[in-house]
Amino acid sequence: MNTEAPTILLVDNGSTRVDAAVQLRAIAKNLSNRIDHRVNAVSLKHSDRIPSEDVENKLEGVAARIFTEFMTEQLTAGKRTFILLPLFFGKSRALTSFVPDEKLKLESQFGPFKITMAEVLYPLPEGDPKLVEILYEHATNTQNDKTDLTLKNLVLVDHGSPLPAVNAVRQHIAAALNNKLPKALPIDQAAMERREGKAYDFNGELLEDYLLRIAEKGETHATVLLLFLLSGTHAGENGDIVQICNSVMKKHSNFKVTISPLIGQNEKLITCLEQRFHTAINQEKH
Repeated sequence: MNTEAPTILLVDNGSTRVDAAVQLRAIAKNLSNRIDHRVNAVSLKHSDRIPSEDVENKLEGVAARIFTEFMTEQLTAGKRTFILLPLFFGKSRALTSFVPDEKLKLESQFGPFKITMAEVLYPLPEGDPKLVEILYEHATNTQNDKTDLTLKNLVLVDHGSPLPAVNAVRQHIAAALNNKLPKALPIDQAAMERREGKAYDFNGELLEDYLLRIAEKGETHATVLLLFLLSGTHAGENGDIVQICNSVMKKHSNFKVTISPLIGQNEKLITCLEQRFHTAINQEKH
């Protein structure tokens, strides 16, 4: 019988922006306190390219951990049991391809070991009402902060994906939000970016095109509801979404865009992750 206590990883895709690493560590620390187990903040890729000055100034001189590097260290130390908590909305290729591929490579060097992968944040087809509640809170709070504005033009924005199964998460969440929001406030959808071609039309309209279209119709405001977890190249300060919104507002001086908080900034996310952990650790024991 294996009595080894599992090593717990909270895993995101990773970013070269230091703010994402800071936020990932904060979530891991809060989750550690909640479940009374150490949770390691680990990125799958990219975070090893955070500039050294940011590591010194914002990460207390401790570089962000990358999955393969972290696993190599743990396996070298004799660890063989792991629980991976994905900070992902759906089952992207990072989880279905990258992690299994890296596990096979590591096993060729270290021998067999076990990774129990917890469920993603919004598993289909059932979804998760807690994540919908977070987005509902962000939608209504962001709108209510602007009491002089008409409650409309609320657009749920994700990164955009080459996989219909990942896009289905946004579709499912939008439908769930429409059931909670007032009928006078239907929710629109857009992708921050998408690949060219009809094969990727399932992503729907680009955010920039959506904002330009409604601004040109004479609308004066839109609220961007972020289906993003952490700051990084795309979301957060001076990210792609901010730049897209600023570009549209520059072209239409009477048009204003308000952007909701990131999901990673909501304390209710810890409850979602806590439940994922308890389910995974029960699964690991059997």
